[in-house]
Amino acid sequence: MFIGAKAVAGTVGQVSAVNPATGETLEPAFRGATVDQVDEACRLADAAFDTYRETTPEARATFLEAIAANIMALGDELIERCMAESGLPRPRLEGERGRTVNQLKLFAQVVRDGSYLDLRIDPAMPERQPLPRVDLRLRQVPVGPVAVFGASNFPLAFSVAGGDTASALAAGAPVVAKAHPAHPGTSELVGRAVQKAVADAGLPEGVFSLLFDTGYEVGQALVAHPAIKAVGFTGSRRGGLALMDIAAKRAEPIPVYAEMSSINPVLLFPNALAAKAEETAKAFVGSLTLGAGQFCTNPGLVLAIEGEALDRFVAVAREAIAAQPAATMLTPGIHKAYETAVAELAAHDQVETLARGQSGEHFRGQAGLFLTSAEDFLANPVLQDEIFGAASLIVRCPDLAALRRVVEGLEGQLTAAIHVVEADYADAKALLPLLERKVGRILLNGFGTGVEVAHAMVHGGPFPSTADGRSTSVGSLAIARFLRPVSYQDLPDALLPDALRDSNPLGLPRSVDGRRQG
Repeated sequence: MFIGAKAVAGTVGQVSAVNPATGETLEPAFRGATVDQVDEACRLADAAFDTYRETTPEARATFLEAIAANIMALGDELIERCMAESGLPRPRLEGERGRTVNQLKLFAQVVRDGSYLDLRIDPAMPERQPLPRVDLRLRQVPVGPVAVFGASNFPLAFSVAGGDTASALAAGAPVVAKAHPAHPGTSELVGRAVQKAVADAGLPEGVFSLLFDTGYEVGQALVAHPAIKAVGFTGSRRGGLALMDIAAKRAEPIPVYAEMSSINPVLLFPNALAAKAEETAKAFVGSLTLGAGQFCTNPGLVLAIEGEALDRFVAVAREAIAAQPAATMLTPGIHKAYETAVAELAAHDQVETLARGQSGEHFRGQAGLFLTSAEDFLANPVLQDEIFGAASLIVRCPDLAALRRVVEGLEGQLTAAIHVVEADYADAKALLPLLERKVGRILLNGFGTGVEVAHAMVHGGPFPSTADGRSTSVGSLAIARFLRPVSYQDLPDALLPDALRDSNPLGLPRSVDGRRQG
């Protein structure tokens, strides 16, 4: 573990990574932190906060780029350890490493640009009648130290130096990260890369710490610690709700930005389905089974109007599913949960099993495709439960009105995909306002898998897809989660932060009397 500048071996319990492709237990074993070590990491983060948050844009951007360079410098050692701990293939992990590095570079760009600070100046109007106006200036400041929980399905991009960490550090918030127990070796390597960047930049040691946990105690203590002011989490609904409960019961409640549960409906409109049922079915199965289905944007629900076109779609999809080889899942626990959930769905009275993929050894999951009616789907809320893996449920609707009722009954989602041709535009447009109320990202003629790291990306949605539907965990807007506005009234120039001084020494874009400058 890394507590500030120190490298520390844990002393609590023991956790060993397991290669899910072979079942092999990997060395070395890792031990968890004590509650006192959690306290030390959080106190160091709190002590570092005021110094770190006032670093110049250039210094902070350079720091983020140094983390990216250090991760790349790990070379094959990182990729090979990550392959062993996750069962993921080299090309996938090399791509994920690239995404992780590019996220850090994106936030370096965001910090240099300075627009995220939302600098506003309303100059005093002493002569205004009937009352003079005071001088008001506003900037965004970081909320304080942030706790980041590594995710199981992205051991690099949503982990120790992933999007939550990158956006928090970009905001000026120190990070105390908790490694995911499935890939401790990967986490240690990346943690070293971040720790080295902190030291090389001459930053306070508390800007970053990395802790291990062999149960739940470290995570619980981290969220409960008074120095922590926000939490980033990607995982199960149960885990997210548990952290939200701890955060809400604190003397000072804090936000938990938890990405939790989504089945990402795919809406096949009639004319599009009639025109390209077979083509769409093949693409759907490709998206569903990508990475053994272990993506939070996996297409777990398909809505379509019953008839000949849907029958063609089903015929091609079930054939493609049946041909799918079993795929290695990320952990033994995820594999067990997937197989249990699929068995429960298959046993449901109102669900028909259309196809299962091929079986495999160790922790390989069988893809699954299932069918129900709109009436039965609406009558059985359990059919909305997310199955984390390559399983999807087709809902057969008698007409567009029934399809709309199904959408009305859905929980909040990360994505919805609409498949249309021009003849469907009017029906799709009528449904868009409802989809906007339900999801964070609406796609045309595609599937939610594949989340571009960009300025306009939203990877979030209404509960329970995320804890706070006003936020995103991917893209430059993710920085907003860890900021809050502060207004300064009638302060002399000498007491103002540099970003709000009349001379604008940092050269940042600002709004003066509502007009953008710079």
